[in-house]
Amino acid sequence: QQQQGDKDSSSSSERLPAAAAAAAAAAASLSKQFAGLQLLAEEFGADIDVAAADSTTALAWFLGGSSNDDAPAAVHQQQGASAYQQQHGGDGLAATPAELRQLFAAGAAADDLGWDGVHSGESGTDVDIDSDDERKGRGKKVGLAWLNRWATSIAGKDQAPVLCHAICSHLLAAEQTDLSGDELAAQFLDLLGDAAFDQVGMLLERRRYLFEALRKALAKLSGPDYAATGGDGPPAAAAASNMPSYAPGVTITSSSQKLMAKMGRKQQKKGVGVGKAAAGADLDAELELLQSLTWDELLSSEVGVKDRRGGSLWLGGMQFAMADDGGLATRNVLPKGTKRITQKGYEEVKVPAVQGLPAPTQDELVPISSLEPWAQAAFSGYKTLNRIQSRIFNTAYYSNENLLVCAPTGAGKTNIAMITVLREVAANMSNGTIQKDHFKIVYVAPMKALAAEVTTNFGKRLAPLGLVVKELTGDMQLSKRELSETQMIVTTPEKWDVITRKGGDVAVAALVKLLIIDEVHLLNDERGPVIETIIARTLRQVEASQSMIRIVGLSATLPNYQDVATFLRVNSSSGLFHFDASYRPVPLEMSFVGVTIANMTARNSMMNQICYDKVVDSLKRGHQVMVFVHSRKDTGKTGRVLGDLAAKNGETHLFETEGDDPRRGLAVKEVNKSRNRELQELFQSGLGLHHAGMLRSDRNLTERLFADGFIKVLVCTATLAWGVNLPAHTVIIKGTQVYDAKKGTFTELGMLDVQQIFGRAGRPQFDTSGEATIVTAHSKLAHYLGMLTHATPIESQFKSLLPDNLNAELVLGTVTNVKEAATWLTYSYLYVRMTKNPLVYGITYEQLLADPTLTHYCRDLIIDAAKQLHAAKMAVFDERTGNMFVTELGRVASHFYIRYQSIIVFNERLKEHVSWADVLGMISLSSEFENIMVREEELPEVENLIRQGAIPHAPKGGVENKHGKANILIQAYISRARVESFSLTADLMYVASNAPRIARALFEIAVRRKWNTAAGMLLELCKSLELRLWPDQHPLRQMEAALTPELLWKMEERGLTIERLDDMSASEIGAFLRHPAAGDKIRGCLDAFPRLGLEASLHPITRGVARIQLTITPQFSWRDRLHGGALRWWVWVEDPSVDRLHHVESWTLTKKMASEEVQKLGFTIPLAEPLPGQYFIRLVSDNWLQAEEVLEVSLAGLQLPSRGPPHTELLDLDPLPLEALGKEQYIDLYRGRFTHFNPIQTQAFHTLYHTDESVLLGAPTGSGKTISSELTMMRLWKAHPEDKVIYIAPLKALVRERMNDWGKGLCRRLGKKLVELTGDYTPDLAALLAADIIIATPEKWDGISRNWQSRGYVKKVGLLVIDEIHLLGADRGPILEVIVSRMRYIAASMNRPIRFVGLSTALANAHDLADWLGTSSAGLFNFKPSVRPVPLEAHMQGFPGKFYCPRMASMNKPAYAAIQVHSPLKPVLVFVASRRQTRLTALDLISYAAADERPIQFVHMTPQELTNVLSRVRDASLRHCLQFGVGLHHAGLGEGDRQLVESLFVTQQIQVLVATSTLAWGVNTPAHLVIIKGTEYYDAPSRRYVDFPITDVLQMMGRAGRPQYDTKGVAVIMVHEPKKAFYKRFLYEPFPVESSLQDQVTSAGAHGCCY
Repeated sequence: QQQQGDKDSSSSSERLPAAAAAAAAAAASLSKQFAGLQLLAEEFGADIDVAAADSTTALAWFLGGSSNDDAPAAVHQQQGASAYQQQHGGDGLAATPAELRQLFAAGAAADDLGWDGVHSGESGTDVDIDSDDERKGRGKKVGLAWLNRWATSIAGKDQAPVLCHAICSHLLAAEQTDLSGDELAAQFLDLLGDAAFDQVGMLLERRRYLFEALRKALAKLSGPDYAATGGDGPPAAAAASNMPSYAPGVTITSSSQKLMAKMGRKQQKKGVGVGKAAAGADLDAELELLQSLTWDELLSSEVGVKDRRGGSLWLGGMQFAMADDGGLATRNVLPKGTKRITQKGYEEVKVPAVQGLPAPTQDELVPISSLEPWAQAAFSGYKTLNRIQSRIFNTAYYSNENLLVCAPTGAGKTNIAMITVLREVAANMSNGTIQKDHFKIVYVAPMKALAAEVTTNFGKRLAPLGLVVKELTGDMQLSKRELSETQMIVTTPEKWDVITRKGGDVAVAALVKLLIIDEVHLLNDERGPVIETIIARTLRQVEASQSMIRIVGLSATLPNYQDVATFLRVNSSSGLFHFDASYRPVPLEMSFVGVTIANMTARNSMMNQICYDKVVDSLKRGHQVMVFVHSRKDTGKTGRVLGDLAAKNGETHLFETEGDDPRRGLAVKEVNKSRNRELQELFQSGLGLHHAGMLRSDRNLTERLFADGFIKVLVCTATLAWGVNLPAHTVIIKGTQVYDAKKGTFTELGMLDVQQIFGRAGRPQFDTSGEATIVTAHSKLAHYLGMLTHATPIESQFKSLLPDNLNAELVLGTVTNVKEAATWLTYSYLYVRMTKNPLVYGITYEQLLADPTLTHYCRDLIIDAAKQLHAAKMAVFDERTGNMFVTELGRVASHFYIRYQSIIVFNERLKEHVSWADVLGMISLSSEFENIMVREEELPEVENLIRQGAIPHAPKGGVENKHGKANILIQAYISRARVESFSLTADLMYVASNAPRIARALFEIAVRRKWNTAAGMLLELCKSLELRLWPDQHPLRQMEAALTPELLWKMEERGLTIERLDDMSASEIGAFLRHPAAGDKIRGCLDAFPRLGLEASLHPITRGVARIQLTITPQFSWRDRLHGGALRWWVWVEDPSVDRLHHVESWTLTKKMASEEVQKLGFTIPLAEPLPGQYFIRLVSDNWLQAEEVLEVSLAGLQLPSRGPPHTELLDLDPLPLEALGKEQYIDLYRGRFTHFNPIQTQAFHTLYHTDESVLLGAPTGSGKTISSELTMMRLWKAHPEDKVIYIAPLKALVRERMNDWGKGLCRRLGKKLVELTGDYTPDLAALLAADIIIATPEKWDGISRNWQSRGYVKKVGLLVIDEIHLLGADRGPILEVIVSRMRYIAASMNRPIRFVGLSTALANAHDLADWLGTSSAGLFNFKPSVRPVPLEAHMQGFPGKFYCPRMASMNKPAYAAIQVHSPLKPVLVFVASRRQTRLTALDLISYAAADERPIQFVHMTPQELTNVLSRVRDASLRHCLQFGVGLHHAGLGEGDRQLVESLFVTQQIQVLVATSTLAWGVNTPAHLVIIKGTEYYDAPSRRYVDFPITDVLQMMGRAGRPQYDTKGVAVIMVHEPKKAFYKRFLYEPFPVESSLQDQVTSAGAHGCCY
């Protein structure tokens, strides 16, 4: 072959002169060949522009098909030499038209170009690895295409790309480390297994060829200038390599170079070729590049794209196929007629408008009149929907299917959203009335400007239906009330993420029925993870709650829309709609201009010239133009440049509007009124400008003038494309470098912005086409052309923020362990793409084979993220069990959107005592500011800020450090310093938007760590950042709207502090400032400055706990403009001796509360002995600087309660058997229930049963105190059979329990008569006289015993049993106190002893209570709280939520987890505060069980038994819950339902019972596990949530542990985080009972309390 090549080479030198001499004779043949080329174009659909060559030598080459080895360099340059060989790596001869025809038509010839059928998508895996070329000995043909065939034969077509990528990685790594053939073979065998020995041998034989082919492909993909630097040809070859080629073998040149297809393969064969090209390449860089590329991209770079319909265009390593039908339906396809023009200084690719579809017929379009009359109001002014909307209408309006609509910008996607909104409204309509409280619609827009536009649009259109549309973004906050009154919320992804991750407004999130995600293709953007998070959260909410939330995704045209549809759970056959550019209402012509000049100044000048030429061209054709630039400053600058160029070229008349328009004079007047001088100057030249820095009025004026045609050219920023629907025929994007403050550098304009701006081109009502031009650097030309053709599939960015998003789910409670987290990950777009394109996400071939569903890989990702959170102390991760527990730091990070890297910085640097400089330095070190860049040109201005005094705290790190720069910008923002530089201004605004949030997070951390000094200083910093004031500035600066800067400066200059001003009258203030009129203004501001009067009383409860009662009096006049609807204050109690906060809580003062004057606030604080000298109580405003009140509370001389005698020790006695009762009748009463008395009953037995001693028995709930009281009754009937027993039960529920228990047992067996005396039931006198036991409520017995002299049955009382006597300290305590005192008085008056028995929990002051009851030491039994028949294991969990309902909802998942951990099979009792909470809690427990794939785990009966039970249930909610083994119990149920549920629970047919707290008192239904879900209830009289009495909490806990069945009981108490310490103390420490009679003395005296 080599000899043949040399022979051909020598003969070529002989043939060329001959061909030149015969040029004239060949003319006829030439025209014939040209005709053949034209036929070729017609036959294969390629636009080929053919002209005669300028050189006879080249012409002879073309005609004769001879080799071109000796052609002169000029010919190379003129013909665009070796363009094809540089692109396709071919090595054949130059082709004549006949040969070209063969290349087009013959599939076999494609193999010579490196293309194979498998790559193009042909089916089948039966592939011939050794092609004909290779069998003929042409070893050089081994390349990536051969590798693809080889891999397909081994792994099959689906897995071949993964295997090829892995082989390439091994080949590059082997070359880098100089691996021998044997070592590489071992690696391949590890990859493929020993069975692939022969295949590995085949691979190693071709190692060198494969390596060279791979490096060539990588070099090609690494940049557009590969050929110029790596090839052997002249520099022109590089330029030619970038020329568009139509079909294999034919290169189309620019207008100055016509068709010359030159294929000098032999020259390449003789040269060094690829190896030389890649010899100096960096293997590390190539390995990195390889990892970032897909196999398809690598293969395409070698083999090209086979598309017989058209040709292709190469730019920057990307190949774009040419369509022959004008369509843009497939990726990497440009419309037919695309041209490439090369000019001096720039290159332009013109993409013609995609041919639109024929006009739709009336039958195709849905008329608005076909909608219901109420729905037509939302389409006012429309007659029909457009073609796209009509296609989607049936699915959008008549179904609840999830939707994904991919359509070009301007295709009317907003109306599609409106149709789905109307569908939701129709679903919530009853009898023609919209049930506004039943649903919420959330529209997520990517930008604030777009959110504002959508709010305005939908607000107007839905107003006729009475629906409220509100914007909820960083700029627009909504109160809780506004949120509840809004039906449609328009928000940004970040804002909705914050709301849903707080678990926040559960009420709002639970009502969402429709979620519309606009611009869903942002998944590919850095904000993509946020969109993934909120969609995944919504999908999980749908599954967990079994509710219906419709998700509608709106997007521009996507390459991999199927993947996005899978992610959104869209049915691809009915809910997925994909429309190409032919559906655009106005066809769009596009120009992509790449400036090749390197010098920045010259490049900008060229961009201005190109922009001007395009503007003038459009103006000459009578069109308006919008020029988009990327900074406010550049709008005016570009406008002036365009004006200057127009004046220079004498074309100013093109920019001017006609002078005879009568409205022009009015327009001129309006412009002259504006204070914006730049606007006035440019208007005179027929130009306008528009940016966010202008006044709203000026922006509106500009928009109106442009719409009316008085401005022909509008220079604006991208905000106009988003926020205002203002189209023009022509749009131009001048430059694509946009400053991104977040990254601290200039970045390229994003796909979303380009599409939005291009979407403004063409006015649907007026234009038949639009024009859009983007002017950028030449190196970015391919990037933007690729954007247009959607060449790159959108990938997930979720992995980058996985730790932070995992933390958010942990805080929310939706994820508690690795298994749940891995499941959560499968709901993400990341998971969808990992399964489709694993190599991009770092998943190797071996991993994919071993783990096809990526279950283990997902677990590994989660474990890595959990370890990072654990290291940052944001979560506790137990690697052994996989369990994850959130910490306070994690909660703060989630709620304030702080990255975990920042939390690591705070952990290291946040200390208990910090200065302002320390804190500012720490904030500047947070990862949010990591990308801020220090620029040389900014340093003088930054240093000037320091010289001006705007930076009071010296920045750590200095001005030349990025953290120092961030520090300076934070201080400059507070100081309101003026910044000139554009990039510095952008950095300043970025810092300003993040620093307040970070400061708030630090304040929360300090508060939770109880750091007094740090918390105070950080709160000041928060307010400084929000108000942009330093704490030492005058506080009245917060009222700048009322006071002039001069007045404020004078007050500061003359030292007029707010305290001094308080002592001065208005006239004195005016005189002092020499400004009499200012006195009243300043006095008014002083009156409105928030101030509070503060008084406090401190009462010790025990020696370790005190209660503080605050009396707060507002002392300022409320002004809505200044104070809004409410003011938030922080109440904290600090101990100066240890610099600690003992108590912190947030308190809100509303306008109504301020008008009521005095406000009460109570809380408990810990006391430590020895007592400190004083505590400070501080009330600090959350948003007003220097608005705080401090009160010193002296503890000197504070009398603490005396230390009570020790508790009664539980003696180690042998349990007494029942026989100790000595009476068979009494023994039979208990036989079958137990055989021995428990230790407490045994120890008190003698006193209870054998004496008449009054008894106070203090023991934990569940200790058998009821049986103890029965022993005293037996003693009475044995010793004094004629006397009566009065049993006082403080609650009706207890009365009912005793009536049921004793009525069926004790009284029936002993023949005693029992009477109930309550408000519900009053027996007659005969029944009372005959009764042996009267069970009464305190109020009823109080009423009866008042007239004891005339009521004989009162005089016959021998035993008074008071159950739960510790309730003396509660609301009904005074009545209990009066009853006992009265009964003792009766006993003394009649000289007839009455035995008193008090039953209580453990008490701190039992001796005081015993003395009052007349109990001697022999009758006092006060056992420790820990003394229980069944030991109790208590778990306390704190929940930080501010609002009650969200906090209750956040407890449900932990409650379910507690059941699984502590009582998976035994009975569980869940206590809640209200009927509504029983239902909500039960439904959540059921949904978690269903999510666990065990929905009936709590049912312990047969299906037939369950059916029978359900048939007896009347309440619908109860019936639903019982199907899943969860019961409900509350006062709202019928008696039959209540008894049925109690019976099912006691007999363990259902495992879980959710009940209100009354069940703790009224029904004896113990369980193994008790969960107290919240310790607050809603108190209607005070209209707020108040705490349960501690006695109620103890009673609920007492239900844990079943004496006959359990060796221990478990109680889980879920409390509000601030109260955790209080409950912890009292659950393990007895509490004192205090009298509250003093408040009721007047009432008692009025009722004759002197007995």
